[in-house]
Amino acid sequence: MYVSVLLNNPLGQRFTYSVPPDCVAQVGMRAVVPFGKREVTAYIVDVHETIEVATYAIKPIKRVIDKEPLYGGREIELAKWMARFYLCSEGEALGSMIPSGRRDVEPALLPMDEDSVAIGDHMLSDEQQSTLDAILASSQPMHYLYGVTGSGKSEVFLRIAENVIAKGLQVIYLVPEITLTHQLARQVSKRFAGRVAILHSGMTPSQRLSAWRKIKRGEVQLAIGARSAVFAPFGQLGLIIIDEEHENSYKSGSNPRYHARQIAQKKALEAGAVMIMGSATPSLEAHLMMEEKKVVRHVLSRRVAGGVPPQVTVVNMLAEQRMLSKKLMGEMKATLAKGRQVILFLNRRGFSHYFHCRSCGYDMVCPHCSVALTYHKDKHRMVCHYCGFSRNPISVCPECSSVDVGYGGFGTEMVEMEVGQFFPQARIARLDTDSAKDKPMVATVLHEFREGKIDILLGTQMVAKGLNFPLVDLVGIVLADSALNLPDFRSQERTFSLIVQVSGRAGRYNDAGKVVVQTFHPDNTAIRLATNGNIEEFYRQELAARKETAFPPYTRLVNFTIRGRSKEKTEVEIERLSHMVESFLHGLAESNVPPKQIPDILGSAPCPLEKIAGNWRHHLVLRGFEPSRVLQIATGVYEQYKAPSGMYLEIDLDPLQML
Repeated sequence: MYVSVLLNNPLGQRFTYSVPPDCVAQVGMRAVVPFGKREVTAYIVDVHETIEVATYAIKPIKRVIDKEPLYGGREIELAKWMARFYLCSEGEALGSMIPSGRRDVEPALLPMDEDSVAIGDHMLSDEQQSTLDAILASSQPMHYLYGVTGSGKSEVFLRIAENVIAKGLQVIYLVPEITLTHQLARQVSKRFAGRVAILHSGMTPSQRLSAWRKIKRGEVQLAIGARSAVFAPFGQLGLIIIDEEHENSYKSGSNPRYHARQIAQKKALEAGAVMIMGSATPSLEAHLMMEEKKVVRHVLSRRVAGGVPPQVTVVNMLAEQRMLSKKLMGEMKATLAKGRQVILFLNRRGFSHYFHCRSCGYDMVCPHCSVALTYHKDKHRMVCHYCGFSRNPISVCPECSSVDVGYGGFGTEMVEMEVGQFFPQARIARLDTDSAKDKPMVATVLHEFREGKIDILLGTQMVAKGLNFPLVDLVGIVLADSALNLPDFRSQERTFSLIVQVSGRAGRYNDAGKVVVQTFHPDNTAIRLATNGNIEEFYRQELAARKETAFPPYTRLVNFTIRGRSKEKTEVEIERLSHMVESFLHGLAESNVPPKQIPDILGSAPCPLEKIAGNWRHHLVLRGFEPSRVLQIATGVYEQYKAPSGMYLEIDLDPLQML
């Protein structure tokens, strides 16, 4: 007996091993196999009684890890497609799907949300009901719930999920953040008792394995989770929901660089399932699909709890002396006096943003990355947010020996300190990546804020998405400009989306909601249209700009990044890669491909963050109107370019950021 296996490494081939007589090996099981001088986990994808005579000694597998198959033909075929589309090996694709745990461990039970009610107990608004009826009656496979924040998209999603489950089919429900996974899981715990599995990266591998096995056995009908839950191995898939579809976290940041929306489209198409996306700020890609009628659009224009859109005030910070403006401080004082709650949003953690010398201009940057170190007051350390390097702060400039050194910029820690000084009686909590490392603490903070035991919640992205707090009357965006300064064609879209989403946390149940947006660029188009609530006009202008400049969603991009320890070698390799791509393009031109279909090179240059974790980085961006031609060139590079020792090539199809 022999097995063909895939390994989770860049080698794009299958390997053959023999099966000892006392072993039971089936397709879909994992095995430990000898590979070189190591033992590695392998994925069994085929079983043979006999094989052709081999020119090498066939080694036996060491042991089989699983007692029952974890995956089947459907997952193996998806891995093949991912390998072709995202330019990785089949083993890497399969490895990104399957949990790495070795034994089942039940995840901790989530406390049931007191607010959760059985389906049918909620009265739907007229808009919700007509949207629900339209989707259930439609034969179209793709729909979009384009609804303002607080318009009850989740309730519509859950009603449709219940309808699909009643037919004996299964549902995948994706949310962008682990914190939202917990909130949603509590909401549905009463509605779908015992039929829900949770899958996300915050669980241990063994907990994820336990949930995966339940899905595979058909013991649950609904899988909730972040990006990786899209791979849930349902046999009778009927519905995929993507909540907050615009979020960048649906795109993987490591190989394979898949986008959950694209995987969901592929799975829904093959299973004959319905796919429903939703957001108050759709991605430009989704908005264009709605305009082109590829996706059916359903509009929810009113807040279901009776709240009206909040009153938005823009403060020009050029005239202010402090990080919190007089207007914001006054509104906070009034809100707290009424016994209501405040959310402060700043997309920058730490105490201060950089450390510099006022005499000679020296900036303290990470020795391994092209970024300034951030001062963290609670640790009294300067920390790099890219590689984790840290060191003690300094009081004397190492360049000119001046003692006139100080901090510039500010982060969530400094805002927390200032708020504490001005509002000493207020109960304050902070949620950012630093505090989120303590997962039970995050759940506790969110629960206490919902219960009214915390007055002011300040944080980064974690407080901007999908969270629903009835007592919040005021949202302060401490600095709306943080994304605008990035060298990225998506910076306007990100800034607009963030302001609209964060503003949506205010006044969801009344007409007293207020938002104060602090900015140094009050005339910026994204900030002006977001604060005016002129959402359609933003999409019209931004799509026109993207069309004029030939950027996505009208074209497809591939970002090729060469990284290595030597700056000079990296520069040489990006030139070699550039010549290879140019020769491929020349070949297309000579084979009479229409000029409009031939991609072009946007240029090769150092990455905006030229050095990360000791690696120098150069990139080349390929752009094209015809997706198949762009993928053809990228595939040619993937198959033919061989990086020298110590150098690496990363290929990102449809990149969401190019830093």
